[in-house]
Amino acid sequence: MSATVLTASALLLDMDGTLVNSDAVVERCWRRWALKHGLDPEAALKVVHGRQGYATMAVLLPDRPVEENYADNRVLLAEETADVDGVVPVGGAPAFMAAIAGLPHALVTSADSALATARMTAAALPMPAARVTAEQVGASKPDPEGFLKGAAELGFGPADCIVFEDSEAGIAAGRAAGMRVVGVGPRAAALSPDAHVEDLTQIRVETAEDGTIRLHISAA
Repeated sequence: MSATVLTASALLLDMDGTLVNSDAVVERCWRRWALKHGLDPEAALKVVHGRQGYATMAVLLPDRPVEENYADNRVLLAEETADVDGVVPVGGAPAFMAAIAGLPHALVTSADSALATARMTAAALPMPAARVTAEQVGASKPDPEGFLKGAAELGFGPADCIVFEDSEAGIAAGRAAGMRVVGVGPRAAALSPDAHVEDLTQIRVETAEDGTIRLHISAA
């Protein structure tokens, strides 16, 4: 089995699809929303991952006033926060989070703080002390703002950070931030990240004497 080794000073972690498998909830809520607005649910589900809700709505209903998207987004966030049925950790996530517990890392998610807390709790994963949620950014992924803020909070430059992401919007955001990207899961496979894993069981974390993080990434 071949392995890739990436080194970094800090890790920036997406949540949904990367640490937490919330696809069941996302699909339930967005199918209802799409049908309510006369849209094809399957087409809608192709663009929902990685973005904040209002940004997805702007893609699907480009002529709709942005105020309506923000209003709908608030309703959807409340629905998703209340629904944790089927929310589970991505394979290997508990061990991975334990391995990086003492290392510089931050959560960078399109979820707001309440939704992030609900899903990390449902998946029994520790919430990183450093986190950038929807409330803290003015632009959704694929804009790099969230990742740049995460790096700044940890005190490292973009080139010293590695992003973990599952979605097209998230990987584009990581690249736009000037960071290397580890793609996680099936959505990431076709998006040419710097390295790709099916889940986090394929990653072994090692720390060098100078504090550098070494990620040993096994081939699938």
